[in-house]
Amino acid sequence: MPIDPDQGSSGGGSTVTFTGTALGGATAVRFGDRPATITENSATSVSVVSPSGAGVVGATVTTPGGTSGPVPFYYIPPPVVVAVTPASGPVSGGSAITVTGRHLGTAESIHFGTTVVTPTVVDDQQLTVLTPVTAAGTVPLVVTTRGGVANASFSFVDPPAVTAFSPPTGLPAGGTLVSITGTNLSTPTSVTFDGLPAVFAALSDTQIAALAPAHGLGTAAIVVTTTGGSDTAPGFFIYLL
Repeated sequence: MPIDPDQGSSGGGSTVTFTGTALGGATAVRFGDRPATITENSATSVSVVSPSGAGVVGATVTTPGGTSGPVPFYYIPPPVVVAVTPASGPVSGGSAITVTGRHLGTAESIHFGTTVVTPTVVDDQQLTVLTPVTAAGTVPLVVTTRGGVANASFSFVDPPAVTAFSPPTGLPAGGTLVSITGTNLSTPTSVTFDGLPAVFAALSDTQIAALAPAHGLGTAAIVVTTTGGSDTAPGFFIYLL
């Protein structure tokens, strides 16, 4: 006797349908030793709301003609989200993020605020998903599985705008402390001088401190990349003796 779905939340509340023959007048449906609530019944099907439970149990249907043989029903524990990496991304969407945790293998959807996307299940501990287009700000991130829901959050970030840096020059050996100013700078992932990576730290949403890397004599463009995008500073940093 088919059962659909054959798995549901350990907390109960799943709608489950049994199909077969001679099911009319069903008087009881049990998941293991626990009764389910019958919601619909015909000669070929019985729909119920599953009770709470754990593990794998045998589900049976009882009619005036007798009790069916048990069919397996798998209880799924509620999901747990441990981390969302990265925790922010661009308002333009399309950023690949990874959700890690436990009991994620039956994930059906992820809500970013009011926007729903379909994740890719890597395994029971990991999901990947592309972020949608959303206005700047932090929104609830809700993972829905057959075992229930888990809550986290995700921040959508406007692209950075670099307006100035100081000082404008430094030595070829590197090590000059450069203050980079602008807007939307609080989530930097890299700062480069002519493509060379610099050591950096975000001081605020409007300022980044970076140590200029070693570079030959001449000019270097400073590019700041954040989880919201990239921007090139106006002018050039000049390496001179």
